[in-house]
Amino acid sequence: MRIVVVGAGLGGVAAAVGLHRAGHEVTLLERAAELREAGTGIVVMPNGLRALDALGLADGVRGHVMQAAHGGLRDRRGRPLLVTDMARAQREIGAPVMIERAELHRSLRAPLPPELVRTTTPVERLEPDSAGVTVISEGEPVARADAVIAADGIGSTLRAQLFPGHPGLRRTGRLDLRGMLPRPPGMAPDLLASQLVDRRSGAMFGLFPLGEDRLYWFTDSVLHGPPPDAAEARRQMLSLMADWHPLVTALIEATPPTGIYVDPIARLAEPLPSFAFGRIALLGDAAHAMSPDLGQGASQAFEDAAALCRHLARHLAGAEPADVARRLLGYDAERRPRANRMMLAAARQSRLTSRTGVTAWLRDTLLRAVPSRLATRQLAALWNA
Repeated sequence: MRIVVVGAGLGGVAAAVGLHRAGHEVTLLERAAELREAGTGIVVMPNGLRALDALGLADGVRGHVMQAAHGGLRDRRGRPLLVTDMARAQREIGAPVMIERAELHRSLRAPLPPELVRTTTPVERLEPDSAGVTVISEGEPVARADAVIAADGIGSTLRAQLFPGHPGLRRTGRLDLRGMLPRPPGMAPDLLASQLVDRRSGAMFGLFPLGEDRLYWFTDSVLHGPPPDAAEARRQMLSLMADWHPLVTALIEATPPTGIYVDPIARLAEPLPSFAFGRIALLGDAAHAMSPDLGQGASQAFEDAAALCRHLARHLAGAEPADVARRLLGYDAERRPRANRMMLAAARQSRLTSRTGVTAWLRDTLLRAVPSRLATRQLAALWNA
């Protein structure tokens, strides 16, 4: 079956590799001039790693298991609020992977034959009919397919075309900064795999190990006005977090502005009514863009890719390509309820950690009362979802 995948992000590449291995005639279209991923670190949760296993793509990332004994939430001074036993959760469910985004992308795309990829091909619209889908780029048809996988990211133009009445993305009013740097010698491991929250400002700082000698950090704070550039955003965070745990400002200060990525946080304003539209399916952020609070964005995209490959692989047993629309409805029935639950859970987590004032004080008091064993069980349940 001829399948076009639009968008060569992490989810799109994973789907293209899986569908190619299943025997389909795959074309991967990407608007950029080359296949690459920019950014900092990215976490692949155990459920995402299981999806990569199903696609035969997990071996290249297994060496990047997150090394941390404990995690959870802490106050701005680093004092524990909610402690999770990471080692126990990993024994019971499996370990998350922490890896550089660019390295993960290289690992996923390595099995894809280069001749299946067409770069510098921005897809403007899709023209479906009873026999297939025509893909239009810069006003001209560039491909004809039995099925199209729209994996064109958080600002998906294809999602807007398929669901013109949907409100699309909504900014949450918060700003995300991300950076990587070498791990300072002699640094205590206490804050690794932890997120610090401040009940005065509603801001957050997260810190995770990236291999043995590097660190990945991020902040989440209120966005006032248009997003600042990296230098200004760094200055604002250093001012906002001046009286936090001293490691916080030390790490931000040690990361040059050229190594800091700044993004206004956005999510879908409301869940989509479907992930499938005839012979077209949406995948990853195009289908369920969520806030980063649970670290599930990439893992959900990998689950999408694995599910698509399962549903479409059945055609090889003798089904006709014309049956693709029904198969994609099966993909929608499998993935949409779960992905939308995760999207809403991430929004709830964002509201919890960004509270201020009395409600934040109450939150901190209640979190301190939660036994570590219960917090660990809840973490394992999220990883095993």
